[in-house]
Amino acid sequence: MMSQLNRRQLLGTAALATAALSVSAASSALAQTDVPKSDGSVDMKKLLEKGALEDKVLGQADAPVTIVEYASMTCSHCATFAVNTLPAIEEKYIKTGKARLIFREFPFDPRATAAFMLARCAPDDRYFPMVDVLFKQQMQWAAADDAQAALLQISKLAGFTQETFNACLTNQQLLDDVNAVRERGAEFGVNATPTFFINGQKYSGALSVEQMSAVIDSML
Repeated sequence: MMSQLNRRQLLGTAALATAALSVSAASSALAQTDVPKSDGSVDMKKLLEKGALEDKVLGQADAPVTIVEYASMTCSHCATFAVNTLPAIEEKYIKTGKARLIFREFPFDPRATAAFMLARCAPDDRYFPMVDVLFKQQMQWAAADDAQAALLQISKLAGFTQETFNACLTNQQLLDDVNAVRERGAEFGVNATPTFFINGQKYSGALSVEQMSAVIDSML
């Protein structure tokens, strides 16, 4: 009886030890995520100067880390970041006051431009929700034979009518302003999307949660 009890105790201890090692290994792997090497830097003061359009911002103005993202609505890597990475970064850093995100337009094609214009025409509190939907449903409109019809269906969910939809997409001033934001981004060296400037350090490509966390943590 004693030997059976000891055997059970030993097996239980071994199981606990294995579990502890697994947790430790996972934590160690996360802790050892290297900070990605930046592609250069820009003058943060100039980067944050007012542009043709008012910046759309997630987070608090006094956050110690500022992330400026240039994106294209038809960019699959941008959609990957928006769907797979941003929600975790928002929970971990943006909602806790450690970071803020400034989202800027860098359309590569007319469909991306139209999507940005529609997001800008939506009420202020619906801008990011609409961007989120457009990214999540990217293939339904970006690759559609009739992109206008597909965008209209999505826009109706945000309260657009046929009339307000048409008025938005024929707003020449808004079109000029979106293009101006893109041109200004190019002046900072943006030539691919997504491109991030994190406290002035440039990073190209859809950073993973671990990679962006490592960058942000290094600046806190």
